[in-house]
Amino acid sequence: MRGLHEDEFESHYRHGWMAALAEGDDARLLWYCHQAHGSGPAYRVITITAVRDGAAYERLLERVAAGDLRAWARDLDRLEHDSTGKVLLALPWSPLASIDLDGVPTEPVPHELTLYMEDTGWPHAPLDDYTAFWHEVYAPLLERSQLLRIEACFQTAHGAGRRPEAILFQKVVDHDALLRLFETETRPELKQPGTFMHDALQVRDQWESRLLRTSAWSPLF
Repeated sequence: MRGLHEDEFESHYRHGWMAALAEGDDARLLWYCHQAHGSGPAYRVITITAVRDGAAYERLLERVAAGDLRAWARDLDRLEHDSTGKVLLALPWSPLASIDLDGVPTEPVPHELTLYMEDTGWPHAPLDDYTAFWHEVYAPLLERSQLLRIEACFQTAHGAGRRPEAILFQKVVDHDALLRLFETETRPELKQPGTFMHDALQVRDQWESRLLRTSAWSPLF
């Protein structure tokens, strides 16, 4: 977004996008997150919107292109430098594989701020092998560590984003452990065959992590 319009941009989503989606049952805003200052480019916001199905997505696109959300989209252009969107499919084993859109809050309710780590990976193995590795190896390892908790897992829909690409959306459970992770070098014995750090390189060695902080009104947090 444009830094001088940070508050206006957030209000535009809170009172515009969130409220407009609540008028029907096709879609809901799930997360509104700031990329934490000091962890990457400044004034970046990440939003995740859930859409019921393909027909609902088509209706939403029509609202933005020529309907009641056209003016909202025009005003959004004034508040940002640019934006990048992806159409994501939840993986079958994702905690958010299905969601009750009717149960998602549609009114801003103040709550605590929470921290997420978003990992986006680009495997050199087939995409299915990469996401299977997450399911079979990474997710059980994470459950034992109690550092992060996977809230959602996605892959880009074919033709609607970069391929191959998959995304982990993880809530930070232990902030102290996250700090130790940043401060500590990986020990040599944790890079040997049979360890996660070694075996994960069989499917990917390119990924990006971002630290995201929810707004105080984000529907999910």
